[in-house]
Amino acid sequence: MKPTPRHIAQPLTDENIDAVVLAFRDGDRDAFRILYDAYYARVYRFCLRMVDDEAIAKDAFQETFIRMFEHRASLRGVNVRSWLFSIARRVCLNLIRGKRAGHESFDETFHAMDEAEEHDVVLRQQIDKALAQLPVALRESLVLREFEGYTYQEIADTVGIDLSLAKVRVYRARLMMRKILAPILEHER
Repeated sequence: MKPTPRHIAQPLTDENIDAVVLAFRDGDRDAFRILYDAYYARVYRFCLRMVDDEAIAKDAFQETFIRMFEHRASLRGVNVRSWLFSIARRVCLNLIRGKRAGHESFDETFHAMDEAEEHDVVLRQQIDKALAQLPVALRESLVLREFEGYTYQEIADTVGIDLSLAKVRVYRARLMMRKILAPILEHER
């Protein structure tokens, strides 16, 4: 009897990924749910950092998983993470190209914070603003490397570039981030 995701213990592991991917390719919704549960947080963070707008990131996130399910037959091998982030990347790039100028999001989640929390939030916002200033190619490489923990080879495979170019993009992105954040860090000292 062929194992189905109902017979596979969650969470997704190296031992059960083959069976989950095979079931997913066959349209099994339980397999899709296992993959969704394994990757949803990472994909959302990636989308948010790529588009720098919560509403658009939610749209990109949703569109990524819709496309994932619709195009499940095109998944080759078991490297779901790389394939999924390639989808997320294309969706984000399309949304960035179509992003309306001047669109500002409104944060309805504001609440009182102590001084240390407020400092952390301000620093995180400054990092996010600095990320948004990077060219898209550098931003996506840096996000995949620093926030998602991808290797340079995984970045190259996901983005569709040579390994050496992936390294160069991450290096250049780090240099630009240092330059953008230098006044802020100097002020902190």
